[in-house]
Amino acid sequence: MKGPIPMEKRALSISEFCARYGIGRTTTYEEIRSGRLRAVKVGRRTLVTESDAESWLATLTNAKAKPRESLSDVTFD
Repeated sequence: MKGPIPMEKRALSISEFCARYGIGRTTTYEEIRSGRLRAVKVGRRTLVTESDAESWLATLTNAKAKPRESLSDVTFD
Protein backbone atom coordinates (compact mmCIF):
# COMPACT_ATOMS: atom_id res chain seq x y z
CA MET A 1 0.00 0.00 0.00
CA LYS A 2 1.37 3.40 -0.95
CA GLY A 3 0.40 6.85 0.29
CA PRO A 4 -1.07 8.01 3.58
CA ILE A 5 -2.56 5.49 5.98
CA PRO A 6 -6.36 5.85 6.23
CA MET A 7 -7.60 6.88 9.69
CA GLU A 8 -10.08 3.99 9.86
CA LYS A 9 -7.31 1.42 9.56
CA ARG A 10 -7.03 -0.62 12.76
CA ALA A 11 -3.85 -2.57 12.02
CA LEU A 12 -0.58 -1.63 10.37
CA SER A 13 1.74 -3.71 8.22
CA ILE A 14 5.38 -3.70 9.26
CA SER A 15 6.18 -1.19 6.50
CA GLU A 16 3.34 1.10 7.61
CA PHE A 17 4.38 0.81 11.26
CA CYS A 18 7.99 1.69 10.37
CA ALA A 19 6.89 4.72 8.34
CA ARG A 20 4.54 5.99 11.03
CA TYR A 21 6.97 5.64 13.95
CA GLY A 22 10.19 6.37 12.08
CA ILE A 23 12.06 3.17 12.89
CA GLY A 24 13.59 0.53 10.65
CA ARG A 25 12.34 -2.96 9.88
CA THR A 26 15.16 -4.63 11.79
CA THR A 27 14.44 -2.60 14.93
CA THR A 28 10.73 -3.35 14.57
CA TYR A 29 11.32 -7.09 14.37
CA GLU A 30 13.73 -6.86 17.34
CA GLU A 31 11.00 -5.13 19.35
CA ILE A 32 8.54 -7.88 18.38
CA ARG A 33 11.05 -10.66 19.18
CA SER A 34 11.81 -9.12 22.59
CA GLY A 35 8.11 -8.95 23.46
CA ARG A 36 8.03 -5.16 23.80
CA LEU A 37 5.86 -4.84 20.66
CA ARG A 38 2.97 -7.21 20.07
CA ALA A 39 2.25 -8.33 16.51
CA VAL A 40 -0.13 -10.83 14.93
CA LYS A 41 0.30 -13.01 11.88
CA VAL A 42 -2.45 -13.06 9.27
CA GLY A 43 -1.39 -15.57 6.67
CA ARG A 44 2.09 -14.48 5.65
CA ARG A 45 1.59 -10.89 6.81
CA THR A 46 2.69 -9.51 10.16
CA LEU A 47 0.41 -6.80 11.52
CA VAL A 48 0.56 -4.47 14.51
CA THR A 49 -2.77 -3.23 15.82
CA GLU A 50 -3.22 0.48 16.51
CA SER A 51 -3.71 -0.18 20.23
CA ASP A 52 -0.54 -2.31 20.44
CA ALA A 53 1.43 0.36 18.55
CA GLU A 54 0.24 3.06 20.95
CA SER A 55 1.02 0.87 23.99
CA TRP A 56 4.53 0.30 22.64
CA LEU A 57 4.99 4.03 22.12
CA ALA A 58 3.83 4.77 25.67
CA THR A 59 6.46 2.42 27.10
CA LEU A 60 9.17 4.28 25.17
CA THR A 61 8.23 7.64 26.64
CA ASN A 62 8.47 6.17 30.15
CA ALA A 63 11.81 4.48 29.55
CA LYS A 64 14.95 6.09 30.91
CA ALA A 65 17.94 6.31 28.63
CA LYS A 66 21.06 4.46 29.70
CA PRO A 67 24.05 6.71 30.25
CA ARG A 68 26.56 6.31 27.45
CA GLU A 69 30.10 5.31 28.23
CA SER A 70 32.46 8.15 27.46
CA LEU A 71 35.85 7.60 25.89
CA SER A 72 37.50 8.80 29.10
CA ASP A 73 35.99 5.76 30.87
CA VAL A 74 37.41 3.31 28.33
CA THR A 75 40.87 1.83 28.81
CA PHE A 76 42.96 0.73 25.87
CA ASP A 77 45.62 -1.93 26.20
